[in-house]
Amino acid sequence: MAPRGTAREKLLNAAIKLVRTHGYAGTSLDDLCEEAGVSKGAFFHHFKSKDDLAQMAAQFWDERTGTLFASADYHKHTDPLDRVLGYVDFRGEIMDGDIPEFTCFVGTMVQEAYRDAPEIRRACRDSIFGHADTLIDDIQAAIDQAGLKPKDWTAESLAHYTQATLQGAYILAKATESNEAALTSVAHLRRYIELLFAPSH
Repeated sequence: MAPRGTAREKLLNAAIKLVRTHGYAGTSLDDLCEEAGVSKGAFFHHFKSKDDLAQMAAQFWDERTGTLFASADYHKHTDPLDRVLGYVDFRGEIMDGDIPEFTCFVGTMVQEAYRDAPEIRRACRDSIFGHADTLIDDIQAAIDQAGLKPKDWTAESLAHYTQATLQGAYILAKATESNEAALTSVAHLRRYIELLFAPSH
């Protein structure tokens, strides 16, 4: 992670803010420099191109959000299912404020760049799936604790499904300019997980 306050970090933060607000294509090099308060010379000292910045910003986003989630209270639960459900609850709790402030930077960017910028796509993929993978151990522990023998799903597939639901929730928030539909999706995700682990299953 860049030292706080450097031109590099300012540009990374500017990329996250502007792409979440205007999209990747709608964010120009001039916009990035203006938001960061740096010159184009400073930009090219740290990054080869806008795409290069985007790749680095995906990694920077991953580090920043990783710290947020690693310190969240849901990890304190002793029961693994409670930790999984606590994670879902936490995702709902942070869906607050202006839409660009709670939607996913890499999820926004990959929707635009997945075809024309494979390096950005890979960086976004690594961030999204890397985050999903942090749930796998708790889900597997919950499966083992419940004595489940799922035939058509795994801890990994459920972890990935949580991300699909959350990314879709962000799209609904943008489409409606409200977090209401997004929070409803999170509530449905929680109920679905509870049903998977219900005794009848």
